[in-house]
Amino acid sequence: MTVAYDGSGFRGFAINAGVRSVAGTLSAALGRVLRHPVTLTCAGRTDAGVHAWGQVVSFDTFAPHLDVPKLQRSVNRQCGPAIVVREAAVAPEGFDARRSARSRCYRYTILNRPVSDPFLAATTWWVDEPLDLAAMRLAADPLIGQHDFTSFCRGFKVDAGVEAIPLIRRVLDARWHDLGEGLLRFDVEASAFCQQMVRAMVGTMAEMGHGRRRAGDMLAILEAKDRSRAGHLAPGRGLCLWAVEYGPQTRAVGVREAGTP
Repeated sequence: MTVAYDGSGFRGFAINAGVRSVAGTLSAALGRVLRHPVTLTCAGRTDAGVHAWGQVVSFDTFAPHLDVPKLQRSVNRQCGPAIVVREAAVAPEGFDARRSARSRCYRYTILNRPVSDPFLAATTWWVDEPLDLAAMRLAADPLIGQHDFTSFCRGFKVDAGVEAIPLIRRVLDARWHDLGEGLLRFDVEASAFCQQMVRAMVGTMAEMGHGRRRAGDMLAILEAKDRSRAGHLAPGRGLCLWAVEYGPQTRAVGVREAGTP
């Protein structure tokens, strides 16, 4: 299933006891329609407040007579408009929304104007001070390629005597777009992302756009492998999981019916 959602009212994608999550809401709706518990696998676990246009989920169903269009309509009636299933289909055998993905594409949008816009507030980061887009574009270039992105990922504790796992990711593309009327969009595609990676990169590049850091420092920040060397996190509301890319034999939508050859 290809799923879009407004992350404003959710504490992230993953199920978390006691809080409203995208996976919890979606799996509960699917369970009511299919009449059995559903465990979802997603292409990317978005954080609290983060949106999606092209999130992909997969699951097994034991429903004897699966009517996919009816399933899609029923789930959308229960979950819309905050969560919408854009596409649904029976996936090839062995399809897994996370493991079968070749890359994920995220978009981050900044509203760079002196006055905010209430109609864009839920999906953009409003920055009233002027940003130097040329500097931000220059800073994005070193991100492309395979690097250890520890400097841009949420810190985690490691037990004494245990070596930390390198947070190596391959970024395929990273660029800023001027959409006009103060709207700036950062598109980034990578094989995978670590937690808060895009928000940390955007927050750091925004500081460079303000002149508080030099764009030429980006490579040194990467090489430092130290989260304290990078900038603050950009707010979650400006981030959207835009698309997930799969191999030529696999569509980016799928509901695999258990036992289907």
